[in-house]
Formats: sequence, structure tokens, C-alpha cells
Amino acid sequence: MTDSTTRTRPGTRLPVPPRAARFFVLLAVFVCAACGLVYELALVAIGSYLLGDTITQASVVLSVMVFAMGVGSLLSKRFQSSPAVSFAVIEGLLSLVGGLSVLLLYGAFAWFSAYQPALVLLSFVIGLLIGMEIPLLMTLIQRIRKQEASEAVADLFAADYVGGLIGGLAFPFLLLPLLGLPKGALMVGALNAVVGVAVVLWLFRTELTRVAYAGLSIGLAAIVAVLGLAYVYADQFEVDARQALYRDPIVHAERSEYQEIVVTRSLDGQDVRMFLNGSLQFSTLDEYRYHESLVHPAMVGPHENVLVLGGGDGLAIREILAYDDVASVTLVDLDPAVVELASTDPVISELNEGSFEDPRVEVVNTDAFQWLRTNAEDFDVVVADMPDGEDVGTSKLYSVEFYSLVADAMAERSRLVVQAGSPFFAPDAYWSVGHSLEGAGFATTPYNVDVPSFGNWGFYLATTGAAPALDIPEDAPDLRFLDEELLAAAQVFPRDRREDVGEVQESTLMHPRIIDYHKDGWRGY
Repeated sequence: MTDSTTRTRPGTRLPVPPRAARFFVLLAVFVCAACGLVYELALVAIGSYLLGDTITQASVVLSVMVFAMGVGSLLSKRFQSSPAVSFAVIEGLLSLVGGLSVLLLYGAFAWFSAYQPALVLLSFVIGLLIGMEIPLLMTLIQRIRKQEASEAVADLFAADYVGGLIGGLAFPFLLLPLLGLPKGALMVGALNAVVGVAVVLWLFRTELTRVAYAGLSIGLAAIVAVLGLAYVYADQFEVDARQALYRDPIVHAERSEYQEIVVTRSLDGQDVRMFLNGSLQFSTLDEYRYHESLVHPAMVGPHENVLVLGGGDGLAIREILAYDDVASVTLVDLDPAVVELASTDPVISELNEGSFEDPRVEVVNTDAFQWLRTNAEDFDVVVADMPDGEDVGTSKLYSVEFYSLVADAMAERSRLVVQAGSPFFAPDAYWSVGHSLEGAGFATTPYNVDVPSFGNWGFYLATTGAAPALDIPEDAPDLRFLDEELLAAAQVFPRDRREDVGEVQESTLMHPRIIDYHKDGWRGY
């Protein structure tokens, strides 16, 4: 009596013993699973880079891909008659789509304003192809050596899950630091194609007709060539796509550990702008309007020790250092790349008047929320010059909990000023900041000014006592924009942008309402 567990399919001749053949198939499962998870993470990452909304992007990608994997599993039934060829074709398509996915999404975002449809389509196609893998691999591995279905599934899923672990760890710690997002996806696509198709061409070549073998070989070569060509031109593609997003020529672009930093300069050289993740930080034409409005009302009263949260461009520090009796300025900014650029770029460093060279300035590159939890120093003035709370990473900087930490770092009679976004474009987000400050025990004075490159922009002046008066310090330097009359007018809001107390709520860590307020407010602009 012959043991059925050692028999291969009649007519199947393997180039290696069945045990070794199973090992190579499971190795292919391992590699393909790692590649599949990298594709998934790449789709989430490009969404967070371009839109900043990590939770929404991750939810869309994961839900669409899981649904598509179920569809793919059902669809694989139609291809069980020729599993080897079907698996090779699927891996070739998956490697091509997955490898090019980042470039395709970037192009859809930059040139066609069709990012979300493209994201859904790519997530579905990749999920569909991944879902077809396991059933076909199950058939192939059973052709090598028959075994109980439960045992085969256990082996396949073990290889699949371990591959997912390796892919998930390799993505942030290896691929992104060494190759970047576009090239990392392309390299993984090439690996996916070589392993997925080669295992069929080698192990199951006796089941392939000459036409099928030649077609798969040519297809593999073509896929690797396409991905290789895309790899060569990926940097230029990224430059062209990035430039399409900006009005003026890009003179500096880099992706730091935390964000994309872009500096543009108009053709006449008069307007230099900095963008972080696509959001404008300043224009040299009118930044003084913003920074005078932000800083000087907070400098009324004691201002010996000043804390700046954010403001890595050094422009708020420039305004603070104009006061002779300022003894120290502590700047807490997450990204050292921004501070480095502001310190070394000739235009920006001239604009901030070399503020980082002043011995009174100390720079701390860390998360402001975490820094405040461990800092015990009392500051006379706190300037919160943070990016808008449009996503999970920044929304915590506009929460009741964050402002409670700020209050703990303030001395008696000290003042806090917060840039709070646009009362015109996102009024609910603006007024929510005020509620969050009040929830942390602050009394506030809201005000707004016009900054042409931003539009109408709003701030809050806050203290832990009575609502502060909006004034200019007696020892203020000569200002180009701000005066007492302007500050009086700045406290007036048009009727269609005044607070609706019944609708707007504070934002907290567990309920980051400011994200939706921003999303709803900016829709259509």
C-alpha cells in the first residue's frame, strides 16, 4: 500500500524532492506576503504624506483591500484548472500594480485631482490579486505532496503571517530610510515579480506548455523592465509631480523624518514661500502681518522667559528677540530639518534675522506634548505657533489636555497666544480652539487679521485669570502692520463668522473634533 502523503500529482515531475519543493513554495508565500503588506502600507503612507489624514486613509485602504481579498478568493475558483499559470500571472500583475502604485497615486493627486478614486481602485485591485494567491497556492502545494487540508492551510498561513511581519517591519525601518516611498515600492514590486513568477517557471515547468512558458518568461522580463525604468525615472517623476502642486518654481524640497518640506520662489524673486506637507507656512510678502499679530499682544507684561511651541522657521523668535529684556527663548519644534533649513538657507535666515544664532535661544527638537509633560519651568509668555489641527498628529496640539499642560508651564500673570486657523474658511475649527482653551481653565480674547497669502486668520490671547486686553507693549519695536486701531478692529468678527455656541464643542484627545471641523470648513476651497 502506497502512502498518499508522499505522492505527487500524476505527470508532475519536480526538479527537486517534494520536501524541498514545498519549502520553495512556502518561501514564495513568505516573500509574496511581505510584498503585499508593503503595498498596503505604501498606500496608507502616500495618503498621509499628501493629505495628512492617516486614520481616514488607513480605514479606506484596509476596508477596501479586505473586501477585495474576499472577492479574489471566490474568483480564484475559476482558475483552479491551471493554478501554476494563474498564480504566475496574478503575481506579475500584482507586482506591476503594487510597484507602480505610489507613482500612480502621486500622479493622480498632482495632475488629475483624482486621488480618492485612484486610491480606492488601486486598493481594490491589489486586494483582489492578493485574495487570489492563497487558494491557488493551496492547490499547488497539494500537487507537490498531498496532506490534510487543515495542515496545508496552517503551513500556508504561517508563512503568510510571518512574511507580513517581516514586510511590516522592513517598510519603516529599511525601505523608507534607504530608498524612499516610490523607489521602495518599485523595488518590492520587482522582488515580487521575480519570486512569484520564477517559482512557477522553475518548479512547475513540466506542467506548462511551450507557449505558456515563453509567455511567462517574456512577461516577467517585461515587468522587471517596466519597474526598472520607473525606478530610474522615479526621482524626476516625483520632481515633476511635486512642481505641479505649486504655483512658483521649487527651489528646495526634502522629505524629513516627519514631513515634506518645500520652498518655492517666484520668478521675480520677490515671493519665497515655505510649505510643510503642502500647507503654506509663510510668504515673504506678508509674513510680518501674521507674526506681528501672533507675538506682540502676548508680550504685554513680563516677558523675560518665553516659550515657543512650533515656529521652526524662526520668524516668531525674530519678533520676540526685538525686546531687549528677553533673557531666554525656548523653542520646541518636532522637526530638526525645519530648524536646520531656517538656519542655513540664505533667504530664510535673512528673513528671521539669524534668530537661531542668538545665544538667548535654545532649540529642543521633540514632540511639544511630551515635552510639556516633563517640563517644570514657568514661562512668562507662551507662543503656540503650531500647524492646524487637521489630522491625528496635530489635533492633540489643540486639545483641552494639551492646553492644560501649557497652563502648568506658565508663570503667574503670564500670557498664551495661539494661532487658531481661519475664522472665515474653518470657523467651527477656530471657535473650537477657544472652547478647548476655556476647558483647560483659560480666559480668552479672540481676534483676527487679514494676511493676503493665508486669507482671514485668527488667534487667541489667553491667561489663567480674566480675559486679557488686546494691546501693544510700550517697549514694542517699530511695527509695519500692527497698531492699537487695528487690534481694536481685530476683535470684531463679521456676522456670518461669529461663534455659534450651541454647535461648536471643545476638542480632546479622545474626541478630536477639530479634525472634522477643519475638514468640513475647508471643503470647497
